[in-house]
Amino acid sequence: QLQLVESGGGLVQPGGSLRLSCVASGLSLDSYPIGWFRQAPGKEREGVSCISINDGMIHYADSVKGRFTISRDNAKNSVYLQMNSLKPEDTAVYYCAADRHWPPGLPSYCSDSQYEYDYWGQGTQVTVSS
Repeated sequence: QLQLVESGGGLVQPGGSLRLSCVASGLSLDSYPIGWFRQAPGKEREGVSCISINDGMIHYADSVKGRFTISRDNAKNSVYLQMNSLKPEDTAVYYCAADRHWPPGLPSYCSDSQYEYDYWGQGTQVTVSS
């Protein structure tokens, strides 16, 4: 069964850190560009970060640049999002997703558009509050 499972969310004070994990079963994450997205209450889902198959492209939303870091561990079939210096506006449900339709011959490709992604996890809640 094909599945993405996020974990690592929780309640953290402003300025704190969390590390989100995305673990896959039924697919090898090293064959897909992977994106992290988030959705706050009453807002549309937005792209946070993405990483290409060969790690040649890594993209961050302007709102998280310098604070968040995306990485892969292919041996663990996992992708991570290290989140530092968290702010209340980072509060959201965070999702990881895999892009099955990435352009052939472009291993340094990833998209920040949710519409590019085919496989989604169930999400993990991140709440930043004092």
